[in-house]
Amino acid sequence: MNERDSFLRRLRSGLWGLPRPAIDDIIADYEGHFDAGRAAGRSDADVATALGDPSRLARELRAEAGLRRWEDERSLASALGVIVGVIGLAALDLFVIMPVLIGIVTTLFAFLLVGLVACLGGGFALPFALVTNFPGFMGDRLQAALLSLGVLGGGASLTAFCVLFTIGLVNLLVRYGRAHYRLITAGSNSRLRD
Repeated sequence: MNERDSFLRRLRSGLWGLPRPAIDDIIADYEGHFDAGRAAGRSDADVATALGDPSRLARELRAEAGLRRWEDERSLASALGVIVGVIGLAALDLFVIMPVLIGIVTTLFAFLLVGLVACLGGGFALPFALVTNFPGFMGDRLQAALLSLGVLGGGASLTAFCVLFTIGLVNLLVRYGRAHYRLITAGSNSRLRD
């Protein structure tokens, strides 16, 4: 079984619950993507990678179909369809990504706090190390100054790493948010076409 057949099979199985004509239209659209890719000289594997995870795509398409059905007919059944579709999409966010994200942000905040305290502590101790010996410190002033500079540099490095990691995390979350935004824009574009 090649990539195209595997992708379309997984997409079709993920679209359960939709009317048969809707599933056939969606599959025909994605077959068109593969045909256009082949015409452009791309392999089926490249096209499948560019289209993304078929299971995730099916959840998005089911949620979008539920939204369209709700817009067309305001009934309890269509409302339940929207709720089930959105819960299917949000389940990954709520039960997998959010706990991981909370853990990462908490750890990042702790490291940032340690880095700032070390940076401030080293910066505060440096002038005193140059003027007098620290009480209980067995080295001379040069060693105390180098120790203060080391703590200051380590704290600054840790703080800079936390800032860079935060920027990368925000960029990753923006990309993830854009993937969700596709669902909203796809629903808006279909309304404009109708």
